Amino acid sequence: MLAAPDENNRPLFSAKNIKQFYLDHCPKIFPQIRRWPIGRIVKLLSGPKYDGEYLHKLVKEKLGDIKLHQTLTKVVIPTFDIKLLQPTIFSTYEMKNNPSLDAYLSDICISTSAAPTFLPAHHFKIEATATQKTREFNLIDGGVAANNPTLVAIGEVTKEVIKENPDFYAIKPMDYRRFLVISLGTGAPKSEMKYTAEQAAEWGMLDWLTNGGSTPIIDVFSRASSDMVDLHLSVIFQALRCEQNYLRIQDDTLSGKVASVDVATQKNLNDLVKVGEGLLKKPVSRVNLETGIFEDCISNSETNEQALIRFAKLLSEERRLRHARSPQGRAAALKLENNASPAT
Repeated sequence: MLAAPDENNRPLFSAKNIKQFYLDHCPKIFPQIRRWPIGRIVKLLSGPKYDGEYLHKLVKEKLGDIKLHQTLTKVVIPTFDIKLLQPTIFSTYEMKNNPSLDAYLSDICISTSAAPTFLPAHHFKIEATATQKTREFNLIDGGVAANNPTLVAIGEVTKEVIKENPDFYAIKPMDYRRFLVISLGTGAPKSEMKYTAEQAAEWGMLDWLTNGGSTPIIDVFSRASSDMVDLHLSVIFQALRCEQNYLRIQDDTLSGKVASVDVATQKNLNDLVKVGEGLLKKPVSRVNLETGIFEDCISNSETNEQALIRFAKLLSEERRLRHARSPQGRAAALKLENNASPAT
């Protein structure tokens, strides 16, 4: 939604608006209905925990008929097609070669948030045109394949480098020293150590689906997917001596309700805001390649907030340089030069 344009072709939401959006709407997306344990099990076995109706209505209302090609910046949004049993990546780069990916942003957002057991899968079609056939999508949350989509984004950029896209002038496909990567985690309850092999050895299908208010099978797959990406990128950037170019902001010490996926009470949402604000003030951390736990980075004395400001300055300068090298930028400079008054 940050990349969606409004009527003035400006961002529909600014970053500062997103927090209030969640505070206002999460309680309605994830209504907290009290059920007896047997009721929770029956609900789990009979369908998704939430019907998604409010979320679908809200997203369609906010995004209207905006399509992927209209985003203000390049985006890469992973989903998973359960009919084809393969990921479907909605990429503004890939869409140029494959127009059948030019879906409504509302459909893409609903799909990428359709977490199994929590929200229903989403089906939609992109109708046939003179140059393409009708394409149907049967999608769920892309987190089942790419819970940490950082590697997907790097892959899309790398493909454009291979194609010699002028946006990536003089960059080699594996030259990670030219990459700036900010990876934002959503928190993890690693410190809780909720499950043990002794417990899991006795579990059947139902236990893997629900245990102590959690869904162990989803916890395991989502954490494994996310952590493997972070471990891989940490090794790559450290090996190339450019770890300053990779910023992973994650809190793996969450516990209790703030570690939950869907406890959308006002108190818990406010507690999550405090966690996020506190995370900005914490030192930059990197994953310990031996233990998998985040530790303060000895070689970097920045806080996460300071690192984000540094990245913002670097990206702003890069954008300025790219514009200056572009045909539009050169034309503007030439026009300015021609209009300049002669020296006296």
